[in-house]
Amino acid sequence: MFPLPGMGESTVAVPAPGLGAQRWAGSSSAALDDDGTFVLAYRVRVTEEGRAENVIARSDDGVTYTTVCTLEASRFGGWSIERPALVRSDDGRWRLYVCPATPNSKHWWIGMLEAEKPERFGDADVQTIFTGDDAVAVKDPVIRRTGSAWEAWICCHPLDEPDQEDRMTTSYATSEDGSHWDWHGTVLEPTPGRWDSRGARVTAILADGRAAYDGRGTKDENWFERTGLAQPSGGKLVAVGPQPVSTARYLDVLALPDGGYRIWYEWAVPGESHELRTELVTR
Repeated sequence: MFPLPGMGESTVAVPAPGLGAQRWAGSSSAALDDDGTFVLAYRVRVTEEGRAENVIARSDDGVTYTTVCTLEASRFGGWSIERPALVRSDDGRWRLYVCPATPNSKHWWIGMLEAEKPERFGDADVQTIFTGDDAVAVKDPVIRRTGSAWEAWICCHPLDEPDQEDRMTTSYATSEDGSHWDWHGTVLEPTPGRWDSRGARVTAILADGRAAYDGRGTKDENWFERTGLAQPSGGKLVAVGPQPVSTARYLDVLALPDGGYRIWYEWAVPGESHELRTELVTR
């Protein structure tokens, strides 16, 4: 089965940054280091305080984390910043893909930092990878290496209708080096008349191509997406089942050497703030 919230013991990895709407910790991306420690990149956002940052942390057990680097949105000239993607390159270096928001607009773009170890991301220069344009904002990447190739699932927000920018689809791209990408178009889109009719954003991909995604049916459900499942079919991803499988959002799945998984997800708590939770899902 797909590893989902509730299959293991839920633990708060990062508490919500206070009580109230748009006080969020979550939208994570995790990887294992060579020594077996967990490296976790996640977003913290407190909108009313203008606080938005990506945090990099380490953990020996996957439960308790120590911050090793913090990247504020302003470092990239952004008014906000969303979900990062953490990946190892072929030579063992670390890459962090970040998605800042362009000030005074609904535009987002994706950049990349590279460092010998996660603790050094604060010293790294940013390289623009996915620019987006006047017609589409790009953010919340899911990126992985498969052999010598790179794959990316990118959340795209159309900007053609004012005040309707929350709509979202997922596009697919490939690369030989993780820096220069070829786009292959939309692979997951909303399903008219269903719970995910407003948006569909891939959040996790398993080795066999099955995916978890965030969906919502109305504009009012923005920031309260739920998790659905999709499977590959004909070069695209097709939703599985008529209903969401969890009320969590931004599900992240890391396969473990023993065949199990550790998962992370953003969970809404009373007061509309969000915390980051984790679970160990055994094989």
